[in-house]
Amino acid sequence: MDALSRIDTGTREFEFTPQDFERVRTLIYKHAGISLSPVKQDMVYSRLARRLRANNHKRFAEYLDQLERSGDAAEWEAFVNALTTNLTSFFREAHHFDLLADQMRKSADRRPFKIWCSAASTGEEPYSLAITACEVFGNNPPVQIIASDLDTNVLAHGQKGVYTADRVERLDKERVQRFFLRGTGDQEGHVRVRPELQRLITFKQINLLEPGWPLRESFDAIFCRNVMIYFDKPTQFKILERFTGLLHPQGLLYAGHSENFIHAVSLFKSLGRTVYARAEASLAPGTRKP
Repeated sequence: MDALSRIDTGTREFEFTPQDFERVRTLIYKHAGISLSPVKQDMVYSRLARRLRANNHKRFAEYLDQLERSGDAAEWEAFVNALTTNLTSFFREAHHFDLLADQMRKSADRRPFKIWCSAASTGEEPYSLAITACEVFGNNPPVQIIASDLDTNVLAHGQKGVYTADRVERLDKERVQRFFLRGTGDQEGHVRVRPELQRLITFKQINLLEPGWPLRESFDAIFCRNVMIYFDKPTQFKILERFTGLLHPQGLLYAGHSENFIHAVSLFKSLGRTVYARAEASLAPGTRKP
């Protein structure tokens, strides 16, 4: 018996058939490029059940019919948001931030050092980038950060910059004291990132599958971590190809710990530990042509 035929349809609130699951897989792939594994049917049910309740449907087929028929942009956004995984933390995969700090220090000039965080989620990653910049350059660093995500809900969270106190428990006390404000009143038990960090970051929604990204910069660093695992290899290659056009000739691409781009050696070469340079780059990381 295959994974799809094992969907339990008898004990659930909503009717959810193998055909419904295949339809969801097709829709999320066409709309967001995400390749859902055949074993994700329970996750799909639990995530989308909320959308069925919100739209007063009893069957997944009814909801999916409405989604396709109406072309409702808000509901499509809710559909994608529901199926997007947003696991993140401050300074996740810490070695990347050490390398980024070294890359910043080796900057040959002081034009703005530009970073694109292409999977910003709830903001912990772009704020970690901003903290790194302040630790290298001081509280007014020559750094600009674009923080994007497909999920508008997590972007709104990140833009606010407010987190439960447990989110910063693993950070050095000095970092917490320097870069976060303790909440009071109804914000007690929370921390807020300091304004000098927020000023470095521009949050915007970007779908990596869109034909045109609203970006014109030449970035020194692109962080695209733990995102490519949701795309198939042809989709990955297309995105990586577009990254090369936005990455400074000596810029670096930072990927997730479970990702590798051996299928794209014509575009990127590995520098070890999920850090990549453009394939044609010949200078040492962090340096620029005079």
